[in-house]
Amino acid sequence: MKSAPYDNIVFRDIDKSASLADTVSKKLNKLERYCGDIIRSRVVLEAPHQHKHKGKQYKASVELAVSGNPVTISNESDSIHRAVNGAFDSAERCLKERGGRRKSRRYQTAVLDSESE
Repeated sequence: MKSAPYDNIVFRDIDKSASLADTVSKKLNKLERYCGDIIRSRVVLEAPHQHKHKGKQYKASVELAVSGNPVTISNESDSIHRAVNGAFDSAERCLKERGGRRKSRRYQTAVLDSESE
């Protein structure tokens, strides 16, 4: 997934920030280390509305089109940077787990094939 910078980052109800977009792009590139078959990605950064009890909340959503099932992860926090970091940390864990499952399946099928011979 080599795409033009900033074309897959959507800002809703918050000002566009070059530094925030750059951070998101770096984190997207980092995710490619864990899963090379990312077809498309979309990151939505938003400030949905003010809560009376929670104060200003920000939401970061990461949508990854991966071969197989798509991955969508959201995170909310009182800081947009914390929301972005939390969403990407969760996405990283999800992709690592997904890669581990694929490796274990390949190993199991290889063991079963060798046992049947």
